[in-house]
Amino acid sequence: MSRTHRIRVIGSTSLALSLLLATGCGTSGPGGGDTMQVWALEDALVNEIVERGIETHNDAHEVPAELVTFVNDAYKQRLQVALGSPNAPDVFFNWGGGNLSQYTQQDQVLDLTQTLEDNPEFRDSFLPSVLDVAEIDGSYYGVPLLGVQPVVMYYNKPVLAEAGLEPPETFEDLYEAIDVLQEDGVTPIVLPGAQGWTQLMWFSYLVDRVGGPDVFQAIVDGEEGSWEDPAVLEALELCQDLVDRGAFGNNFTSVDYDNGSASALLANGDSAMFLMGSWEISRQLEDSPQFVENDELGFTSFPVVEGGAGEPNAIVGNPSNYFSVNSDSQHTDAAIDFLVETLASDEYVSDLIDVGQVPPIEGIEDQLQESDHAEFATFTHGLVSDAPTFTQSWDQALDPAAAEAMLTNLQLVFLGDLTPEEFGAAMEQTR
Repeated sequence: MSRTHRIRVIGSTSLALSLLLATGCGTSGPGGGDTMQVWALEDALVNEIVERGIETHNDAHEVPAELVTFVNDAYKQRLQVALGSPNAPDVFFNWGGGNLSQYTQQDQVLDLTQTLEDNPEFRDSFLPSVLDVAEIDGSYYGVPLLGVQPVVMYYNKPVLAEAGLEPPETFEDLYEAIDVLQEDGVTPIVLPGAQGWTQLMWFSYLVDRVGGPDVFQAIVDGEEGSWEDPAVLEALELCQDLVDRGAFGNNFTSVDYDNGSASALLANGDSAMFLMGSWEISRQLEDSPQFVENDELGFTSFPVVEGGAGEPNAIVGNPSNYFSVNSDSQHTDAAIDFLVETLASDEYVSDLIDVGQVPPIEGIEDQLQESDHAEFATFTHGLVSDAPTFTQSWDQALDPAAAEAMLTNLQLVFLGDLTPEEFGAAMEQTR
């Protein structure tokens, strides 16, 4: 049998597409040759895991697979151009939710619902809140590929202890903590306001806590008036209230996440709390290892908004990344076999855990307990396991133009230059 073939596509979009159109990356179209193409993002650790799965597949099946990897920038555009063309992949990486929906609307994705029904052990191996992000209009079009990345509340244990505070469980607890910490001369919460997506974490959690997941689903579905829903306006008011209370300090717009300054503020004790994705643990391990190793970094769920319609255990963030099958592929059976036999296999799951990921798989608590930084891994898995819903990051779920407008307008709300009502009216224009 053929072994794994791997192609790495780099450079500009035009160069990548010209290469694809000229060579077909070894095929004459989706399933048009003897090889099944699997497209994914360039990620050295994860690519090695996928390659091992492909090798196992190739040893047992007549149709060999090959991995084609892309740098992150412009991948979505490359995929949009490729799907429906003779140079499309058979299996492709995506973000689920709204990102995947744009392809299902054009009938470019294979419905995997029957596959999941025919393989109940495979279906039931995934955490429901994560698998459901690939459910569109009642059908499933993708399978989780990587670990979960919920947004969690990090905190500096010594700073809270010195202030006589516990991690806030409710928004009222958070308000109390903000007042106490300011009296102690500590910035209550790190907010890297230089990037709008960090403010989106607060907004999206608050919308969910106040109104529940249906509010954002209406936005995704393009329902008239959805951006002006009372829960959206209340969430924006709460965001502005936090700013006015001094929760984020006076210079949050100059704090940057990418350069590590935000993470350093938490580790150094200049700030007490930090709402960020689960990837923050890796940043802290790299930049401030003693902070983690001395058990000074704590983590908890987002506070409950009393009286809100949302579930207290609901979470937001990046549920996972997904593999889907091109509906035009001539290798759909081989593609399905690859997904079913690989993505929930013991070897694949163990490999993900070994590189620090938390797979969206049921019943892996014992394995996570034996992993590096087991406390955070088991916390993350438990958070997702208990979640009734896992709302995808809004900037991934919305189309790029609406997402860009949202982030721009959200920054203006946090600056006080736009009222919640003005935000809603502006976003209604993007539907």
